[in-house]
Amino acid sequence: MAREAAVLSPRARASRGLLTCYGLSIYLFLFAPIVLLVLFSFNANTYGSFPITGWTTKWYAQVFGDYQIQDALRTTLKVCLEVTVVSVLLGTAAAFPLVRAGLPFPAGFRVAMTLPIMIPGILIGISLLVLFTQVVKVPLSPSTAVIGQSLYTTPFVLLLVAARLQGFDRNLERAAGDLGANTFNRLRLVVLPLIFPAILAGALFAFTLSFDEFVITYFIIGGYNTLPIYIYTQIRYGITPEVNALASLVLITSIALISLVFIVPAGLRLARRLVVSTRRTRPEALPETVAAREG
Repeated sequence: MAREAAVLSPRARASRGLLTCYGLSIYLFLFAPIVLLVLFSFNANTYGSFPITGWTTKWYAQVFGDYQIQDALRTTLKVCLEVTVVSVLLGTAAAFPLVRAGLPFPAGFRVAMTLPIMIPGILIGISLLVLFTQVVKVPLSPSTAVIGQSLYTTPFVLLLVAARLQGFDRNLERAAGDLGANTFNRLRLVVLPLIFPAILAGALFAFTLSFDEFVITYFIIGGYNTLPIYIYTQIRYGITPEVNALASLVLITSIALISLVFIVPAGLRLARRLVVSTRRTRPEALPETVAAREG
């Protein structure tokens, strides 16, 4: 690196410096508002903005003591859990025929199944609103929100599980079949344990997307509130310190869930490797143990 820097001309050094400043400015533009949001949530100023008159955590206490926020949180968690279960079941079930059924146009089926990701959320929300209110005549509720959000989150689970199945060694299933395992046992004892990290990552991904989802939910949840909708209704009349604190909590929760998407599968793979290495070293220790007992 030092030799490369010495060879660079002054113009090249200036270009590299400008590109570095440009990249840093982009990161600053993206993350500075988030930092200010968290900073204002601890500001004692009742207007939730500059100047910073002191530091306090009373806004967080007010968030946890607000019954409207508690009701929105309960609705959000209920919808998130149901969406996660539906997305995991449908996404995992759809991944098997997509990868293993030998479909004539697999790329076309893949695009069709992941189409909700590419369609704007506002179009999905409006179309589902027309379907529920004008065609099916179903009252809007958290259950309709679960249907709409599952339509959006299931393709993410599908892609994760399908990617894991494509790298799956089918010889492991054939070996289990040669040892007498039927189809159900091969699925339960061989396939599902090996693709479980992808299923878990898809579940966490679906939960995170459902937790933050606003556009589709706003059209089809009726008179109920989730946390994103509650935050939207509050900022229409001005950003308050309570909104800053609530938004900071939502941000921290989202970051934690996204981190688990990457940490948990890696931890499971590491634990599996440790178990396998332990089993491999046990037979080597057995002769020494037998010799010690005989002596």
